[in-house]
Amino acid sequence: MATTPGRIRPWRYLAGFAGIVVVLYALVAFTGDRSFAPKLGIDLQGGTRVTLTARTESGQVPPRDQLIQAQSIIEQRVNGLGVSGAEVVLDGNNLTITVPGDQGEQARSLGQTAQLRIRPVVGQPIAATPAAPPAGQQGGATAPPAGQDTGGATPPAGGSTAPAPSGGGTQPQSLGSDPTRPAAPVVDGTVAPVSYSTALAPAQQQQPTPPPGGDQDPAKAAAIAAAKATRQSTDPATQQQALLALDCNAPDPLRGYDDSSLPLVTCDQNKTAKYILGPTVVEGTQIASAQASQNQQGVGYVVDLSFKSDGSKAWGDYTAAHIGEQAAFVLDGEVVSAPTIQGALYGNTQVSGNFNQQQAQDLAGVLRYGSLPLSFEASDAQTVSATLGLASLEAGLIAGAIGLALVFVYCLFYYRVLGVLTILSLILSGLVVYAVLVLLGRWIGFTLDLAGVAGFIVAIGITADSFVIFFERLKDEVREGRSFRSAVPRAWVRARRTILTADAVSFLAAAVLYILAVGQVKGFAFTLGMSTVLDLVVVFLVTHPLVALASNSKIFGSPALSGLGTVARIGAQRRRAPRETAGSGSGTSRRA
Repeated sequence: MATTPGRIRPWRYLAGFAGIVVVLYALVAFTGDRSFAPKLGIDLQGGTRVTLTARTESGQVPPRDQLIQAQSIIEQRVNGLGVSGAEVVLDGNNLTITVPGDQGEQARSLGQTAQLRIRPVVGQPIAATPAAPPAGQQGGATAPPAGQDTGGATPPAGGSTAPAPSGGGTQPQSLGSDPTRPAAPVVDGTVAPVSYSTALAPAQQQQPTPPPGGDQDPAKAAAIAAAKATRQSTDPATQQQALLALDCNAPDPLRGYDDSSLPLVTCDQNKTAKYILGPTVVEGTQIASAQASQNQQGVGYVVDLSFKSDGSKAWGDYTAAHIGEQAAFVLDGEVVSAPTIQGALYGNTQVSGNFNQQQAQDLAGVLRYGSLPLSFEASDAQTVSATLGLASLEAGLIAGAIGLALVFVYCLFYYRVLGVLTILSLILSGLVVYAVLVLLGRWIGFTLDLAGVAGFIVAIGITADSFVIFFERLKDEVREGRSFRSAVPRAWVRARRTILTADAVSFLAAAVLYILAVGQVKGFAFTLGMSTVLDLVVVFLVTHPLVALASNSKIFGSPALSGLGTVARIGAQRRRAPRETAGSGSGTSRRA
């Protein structure tokens, strides 16, 4: 027997929807921080604000196009780090980053210049001392042995570099630590426990104060020029004097201003060792991608780098010609790691160290999205109060509840039992939306702001509109003379095309708005689009099956309860009219 178009087995659809709800709330209950509350945006819970002040070498006003480019890169870093709901505002020569909650450390890392360069290590690094010795002092100190207490800072640890092993092969041999010098981390597939305690906190590295209003600062320009004359000199004697005189704990005027074509005397990021480095071998602009991942051959996390074709060849040629020597990964003028080369590295390179997950993700993010065209001085993170506050959220929720209540009253008055099904469908839709909000907050950092709440309130109308389309089409079928039971499948076949078309238009509008809009308007567009998709799930898996079950019930199928009484009487009159006409015609024939 052929199945009537639109006729379904309701319990299968309802069971499928119940399974979706169970899975969503199981994920809410047993994954992440297991919090049942969605993340709120800046306007509802406040956040952390960091101001980045642009610095130029001459102290002049930074070019506007470079500020706009820096704003764009930082916004990309915001998205790459999963900090949703953040605001990046260009205010004169400053960039103000505001992130929801207490994510101040992430906000500071977003403004890191991230000029990654690979430089050769010249000679042996020496230990950094709290106070710099006189410039003419002879001799030098050796680095502390690996594992020695350095007052809270972890000295670089031993290691080597080697090509990354394929599959689950054996680990490369690792060179032993030399107590007379800081040994290096391991690149390209080997373990390298190097501390990263200050790498992502540029606010902790004191910088020269930029001149008010962007006027030229001769003292600052002179400090940069003097540092370049000594710390980037090509004279070996001058380099040695600069190495001994360098104070790693003092403000560094060269941060972000060093010349890549000249040597560099600098410190590591732990302030425990000082290096003489040669001219840059490979620039960070040659990085094609950077990804953070868990170290498969040790503890902690690593950053996997892949180079563009020119950078890969230059790095491979250099490592092939300098096996047994050290090469330093220099980030913003400071040494992140200085591994010893064990072989030619033409493939991907892995920078490993004492990274936790967040530090590795931050470093990968700033490298992946490129270096900033300007150097920035970051202010301390400041906690800001909610711009609208929970009172505004409560007002929005009250407005939504009033609107929802009016929809309920109208549905009950106009559709009766079908109105009850509408209310039940909206409640179930709310359950799904809430679980999805909580999970998106954990997985992609989505935050709910007041604009997003407005998007959900508008989505209530879209969902109710789908019910109206279905129910009005159902009334049309009954008006044509069909019974409630036979009208449901036919009405659904005709209504679902209209529902799909209407929701597709709404979703397309939300998608275009999300792509073109900025700030909180994106939150409105996102919630509107998400609610539109979930509307289809509810209408197909809940509303239609419930109406089909109601049509099979004598109680709910009663015209008085279903709200179809008036159209049912019209349909009955239309069914009787042909019979009466036919009966009248046959009687005349018999009399004739």
